[in-house]
Formats: sequence, C-alpha cells, structure tokens
Amino acid sequence: MNKPTRYGAIAFSPATERRQRSGGGFTVHGRRMADGDDIGAPEELEPQVAGLIRQADSFYLATVTGSGWPYLQHRGGPTGFVHVLDSATIAWAEYAGNNQFVTVGNLDDDDRVALFFIDYPTRTRVKIFGRAEVVERADDPDLLDRLLTTRAGPIDARSDRAFVVRIEAFDRNCTKNITPRYRTEWIQDYLRAGRAPLEAEIARLRQANAELEAEIARLKSAP
Repeated sequence: MNKPTRYGAIAFSPATERRQRSGGGFTVHGRRMADGDDIGAPEELEPQVAGLIRQADSFYLATVTGSGWPYLQHRGGPTGFVHVLDSATIAWAEYAGNNQFVTVGNLDDDDRVALFFIDYPTRTRVKIFGRAEVVERADDPDLLDRLLTTRAGPIDARSDRAFVVRIEAFDRNCTKNITPRYRTEWIQDYLRAGRAPLEAEIARLRQANAELEAEIARLKSAP
C-alpha cells in the first residue's frame, strides 16, 4: 500500500494535484500527497545522498521572507564544508558576508528552508526540505571549530555562526537537462593518472635506448 510521504505533503498542493491529473503524473506522484492528517514521517538521508552532500563544494539555500517570498542564496566552500551530523541532520559554518543578514533574519521568524544540491559529473540533483537553527559561536564554539574542519584540513575563513538543518524530507530528481561539469582538480588528477603509465614506459624505453647506445659504442671501440 502506498503511503503519503513528508516530501509529498510539503511539495504537493491541490493545485499541484490538478496539474498532475491533467498532465498524467498523478498516478506516479499523487500517492505521495498528504492523506488527511497523515503527512508521512520525517525522512532520513540515504547513504548515496549523504555521500553526495559530503562531497559538495556548493549548494543553494532558500528561506522565506517576512512578506512570504522565497529568498535564494548560494553557499560554497571546500569539499566537505557541509557536514552530515547524523542521518537526519546536516550543518555548515556560515562565512562572513556582506552584512545584509537577510537569510539569518528570515530564519529568526521562520525556520523553514529548502536546499538544492547538484553533482554535475553524475548529473544528480537533490532537493531537501528542513528546519534550520542558527547557532552562534558564543553558544557553541566547539561546533563551529568542528564545522570549520574538513578531511583536507582547517577552512581558512571567519565564521561567527553555524546553520544546523534538521531534515524533514528530500527528493532525488532525474538527470535530464544537466550538463556534466568537472572540477579542474578532477581533470588534472585524471590526466595525471592517464600519463603515469605512459611516462613510465617512456622512461623504460629511454633507459633501454641508452643501454643499446652504450653497447654499440663498446662494440665499435673493440679491437
């Protein structure tokens, strides 16, 4: 039996249902809609999604303004700057910005957020709904220090606060219309890996050639 999901309860409305019915998508997606008071349980991250988040070096974050508009911002950092604290919680250190404080101000009134992650090489995109808590450095300096550290080492950035997001729901989309893109360091690593055996073979041939030349020289000089 198909049950409502928290993602469907959040994302799908009566207007969505009308469009799904007219467009032929209701048989697939309609079963995820809320059924009365049943809105599905909060969802936990799948290992593949958690891995994508850990490898991200950027994502997009939406909050809700006081006038009800969505407010979208980009967040970026070194690989691993977004931490998966557990199967239903992610967090990152907020770097010093332009002091508009729109996102933080929005969260003071409404803790709902939407996050959009995309992994370009695999053309995988993940949408997350959650509730965010702003944690000031003065309240939890150990958390900030933890979030400013990745497997590659400390992050060289000033941060006065962290965002901790408790996940409500997530959804993985199809790969249509995503152009694969690759980081410069990935391409360099790939080229280095491809060159290594060629360079080893060239070095071997050079050594063999030098030995042959030495043998020819010896034979020519022999009485």
